[in-house]
Amino acid sequence: MNTDEPLRQQLVNLLLERQAHMLFEDAIADFPETHINGRPPGVDYSFWHLLEHLRICQHDILDYIRNPHYQALSFPDDLWPAKEAETDMAGWQQTIDRFLADRQALVEIVQNPATDLYAQIPHGWAGHNILREILVVADHNAYHLGELGILRQVMGLW
Repeated sequence: MNTDEPLRQQLVNLLLERQAHMLFEDAIADFPETHINGRPPGVDYSFWHLLEHLRICQHDILDYIRNPHYQALSFPDDLWPAKEAETDMAGWQQTIDRFLADRQALVEIVQNPATDLYAQIPHGWAGHNILREILVVADHNAYHLGELGILRQVMGLW
């Protein structure tokens, strides 16, 4: 048995399983179309903005892991859609599909026994390895999925 196998499984679980956080699939389930561009009270972004932010950030980390020519995005401008941007159901679904595809790509990286979870990302910053990046993306996703769930509750959208 590969000694990293239990760790790899825990990382996959962190990305895919309901543990101490809401699942992506639960947070978006049966989301009402009439509210995808809605903004909860006191929030300057819409539900779609939040979903798109999750997608952009997760994709950015995936790109960082596998692209030797990675260019860091500028916070916050490159990590959020424009404040005035809106979408339709096709755009909402595209955000979901792209998020899920990128999440699956991260799972495949983790599950690949040839992936050294502890090795410095060759083109990355000091101390950055795949283990760190998976933990960062899982933490970021959990944070904003909880936010999405609470905002749905505030708006009565469950």
